[in-house]
Amino acid sequence: MSDVQLSRSSLSTIELPVYSGIALADVTLVASEEQADAALRTLMAADVIGFDTESKPTFLKGEVSTGPHLVQLATEIQAYLFPISLAFGHAVLKTILESPQVMKIGFGLGNDRSVLKSRLGIEVKNLLDMGELLRGPGHRGTVGAKVAVAHFFGQKFQKSKRIGTSNWANSRLSAQQLLYAANDAQVALRVYGHGGKFRKIRPWVCLRRVKMPI
Repeated sequence: MSDVQLSRSSLSTIELPVYSGIALADVTLVASEEQADAALRTLMAADVIGFDTESKPTFLKGEVSTGPHLVQLATEIQAYLFPISLAFGHAVLKTILESPQVMKIGFGLGNDRSVLKSRLGIEVKNLLDMGELLRGPGHRGTVGAKVAVAHFFGQKFQKSKRIGTSNWANSRLSAQQLLYAANDAQVALRVYGHGGKFRKIRPWVCLRRVKMPI
């Protein structure tokens, strides 16, 4: 099996079926203490969960981000979105994210750990960045979700720039925002499971590869 090294630019040259992602019915925007408690029970019962955050973008020079404004946690079948503006969810997030028993997996986590510590006093433990793990000799930077989904599933992971740069601090999030945020968290978990469920993944050794044009 030959090694195939993908890049975001190379993905535009091939036709791939669309990655379906999570259904809206399986996404919970945690807006009550009861929902937060249910999320806590479900997520703490998992060995591994998907993790990501979203922040309202900054557009002005020198403008300081006030994010994250949304924290996303996902199992293989359900995603829970926690608006940071709702204080009752902070204790639940702290319990889950600081748990050494639950592995948190994401893509491009970057400064997520530091901003959660500085804003909410949460010390994220047992965190794995798939973008770093999958980086191989042919990838100078971290591997993104789009490349990983194409590599492992032979599918196209669609991410709308318009939705990605929308106002995540808004008290009312659209269905498109909910799906975008939920998929950002769950896709890392699915890639982790597909590439070697709950075992160490050797960089860029997978079950299914996409043949790229030479």
